[in-house]
Amino acid sequence: MFTNSQRQEERTGKYGTPRVEYLQQLVTQFQNASSEGMLRVLCYFFLNVIELFLDCLTEPNEKLVEFGIGGICNVCADPSNAALVTQNDGIPLIVQCLSSPVRSTVNYALGTLYYLCNASNKEEILKPEVVDAIKSYAAASEVNTTFSNLAQAFLDKHVPQT
Repeated sequence: MFTNSQRQEERTGKYGTPRVEYLQQLVTQFQNASSEGMLRVLCYFFLNVIELFLDCLTEPNEKLVEFGIGGICNVCADPSNAALVTQNDGIPLIVQCLSSPVRSTVNYALGTLYYLCNASNKEEILKPEVVDAIKSYAAASEVNTTFSNLAQAFLDKHVPQT
C-alpha cells in the first residue's frame, strides 16, 4: 500500500495502468462526471477511504496507525469529512492515539481533535481524562514544543477558562 515509484511499476504488471495514471483518470472522470451514478460511485469510494483510515487506527502496527490518523487529520478540516469521522465512531479511536509512543501520531491526534470538536460532540471529546491528557501536552513545552502548541491551541479554542 505505501511504497515507492519503482515498486509501483513492478506491481503494475505488463498491461496494467500505472497507479498515478489511474488516479489521474479517476480525477478526470470526477471532473467530467455529469451522471449521478458516477458521482455516487466516487462518493462511495471516498467514504470508504475515511473508513479505511479509521480501520487503520485499530491495527497493532504503529505505522498503519500513524498513516491512518494522518489521513484523518488531513481530511477532517472539512466539516463534512469531520461528520463522517464522528458518524463512524472515530472519536474514541482518535483519543486512543493521544497515548501513542509515535510522536507524529500524537500530533495528528491533537490536530484531528482540534478540528472535530464542536457543539454536537463536545461531551464525547471533552471528557476529563482527555482534557487532562491534552493539558499535560500543553504543559510540556520544554519536552516537545509542537505537542505543547497544538494542545494549547485546542485548549484555547475548546476548553472554557476557569
